Amino acid sequence: MNTTDPRIVLGTMDFGTRVAPESAFAILDDFVAGGGVWLDTANCYSFWTDPGGVGGASERVIGAWLRARPGMRDRVRIATKVRHNPLVPHSWPESAEGLSAPAVRNGVEGSLERLGVDHVDLLWAHAEDRAVPLAESVGAFGELVTKGVVLRVGAANHAAWRVERARSLAREQGVEPFSALQLRHSLVQPRPLTPLAEAGHRMLAAEDLDLARSEGLTVWSYSSLMWGSYVRTDKPLPDTYDHPGTARVLAVLEEVAEELSATRNQVVLAWLTRQGIDPIVGVSRVEQIEEALAAREVRLDDEHLARFAAAR
Repeated sequence: MNTTDPRIVLGTMDFGTRVAPESAFAILDDFVAGGGVWLDTANCYSFWTDPGGVGGASERVIGAWLRARPGMRDRVRIATKVRHNPLVPHSWPESAEGLSAPAVRNGVEGSLERLGVDHVDLLWAHAEDRAVPLAESVGAFGELVTKGVVLRVGAANHAAWRVERARSLAREQGVEPFSALQLRHSLVQPRPLTPLAEAGHRMLAAEDLDLARSEGLTVWSYSSLMWGSYVRTDKPLPDTYDHPGTARVLAVLEEVAEELSATRNQVVLAWLTRQGIDPIVGVSRVEQIEEALAAREVRLDDEHLARFAAAR
């Protein structure tokens, strides 16, 4: 896991759809100026809000920004994903690309073209595809690393045992294994065994952290700020978070934020990075990314962590 300096990842899911290109450019500029490095996107972002019904908008905006900012490619690291992009507009999940070898190769080829780059720094398998032999998917990802069009590969929304099996298959094939995990995680937690409303989301579990720590895998978290629910009364937490533990955690969060003269969002991000987890932060305004980057200066000690653990 990441045990170096706290790292905030810029989530770009809404770029080109809910976030206009000019606003996205300003956010990207400010992120890099503030010392940010990693950009997280996907070839399917965001087909559900794009009038065309397919993804690619986010990658196109990042590509346009890179062309408009000579030399910026050397200052950022780009992570993208394959798996969910609809092959037929407005037809998902029926036409969603899978993780067959041709699908992975075609997906990355499209991403590189939209981004205008010759490689991406990290390629995620966006979700499992159990209709395809795992060995085939592992080989396809490994082949891309061998070719140099991908530097690292990771698994998003995968069960820990599937990641472990994939890493074993990679060793057998002599190809690059998954070295990163991406899962949903935040300070508040839903009721145990309660289905999430968001299709395809997989929560970070103890076995994921065990695997990451034992194998030295990087862990990224998404939906870390719960779509603004920590700070916005007009965005209440989903019903699955309505339980006594949530109220107790939020009370401690308010206390710690006041003690540290930080925002609640910043404390949540600091809580994640303190555990070696790199949170992905999606924003729509410059001031939001500035707030997130400032969370790197918020230091939680063991006593803070113990108070949060006791509240949960």
